Amino acid sequence: MSPRPSVQAQHVDLEAIDEGLVQLTGGRHRAVLEVSGLNFGLLGENEQEAVIAGYAAFLNGLTFPTQVLVRVLPLNLEVYLAHLEQQALAQSSDQVIALARDHMGFLRRLARNRTLLERRFFVVVPADENPPDGRRLWPFATCHTVDRGVDARRQLTFRCEEVARQLGRCGLSARRLAGAELARLYFACWCPELARLQRLERELEQYTGPVMQTGRATERSV
Repeated sequence: MSPRPSVQAQHVDLEAIDEGLVQLTGGRHRAVLEVSGLNFGLLGENEQEAVIAGYAAFLNGLTFPTQVLVRVLPLNLEVYLAHLEQQALAQSSDQVIALARDHMGFLRRLARNRTLLERRFFVVVPADENPPDGRRLWPFATCHTVDRGVDARRQLTFRCEEVARQLGRCGLSARRLAGAELARLYFACWCPELARLQRLERELEQYTGPVMQTGRATERSV
């Protein structure tokens, strides 16, 4: 009897996340870039035209498919306010502290009357699917002599750097998500309500690594 597939493999096609590489069922691999937003409305007319032209050049120059993911989420204001208060208390000026606290009070009043939202932007970059036997994989070796995971990692590194470079010409900064960040993104998309209550704070290895118990030396999987 074959073992039952895991929940993540059965419902979201996810097999593993390893150092910024998402391994899906069927030998597919993905990387994810988080892209900073740009306040387009505050730009001048010439700047807006330059951004549009740069983004059009980016899209026209793509030689592989990409997925753009936009997430609109309620803003966790308390995290920002705690950071702001910590920065204010580190200042020696009473005026700066007073201004910071006044700003914090304004934001709390605003949050009571309105739903504050934040937008996060992601670009999903795929590696090529498994080619037919004998075809050269990009651009390193034939499929008979190369490990698929290693080749996908190299290809995704090149593609992510290229996407980040092209988006940089539009005034957008992009960074590749690491393992724990990818797990949080999957968790938040798959279980949004639970993700707001139960956060993944540890590294992925800490969820699956062995644990030593005191007394007799016994190991178990977390």
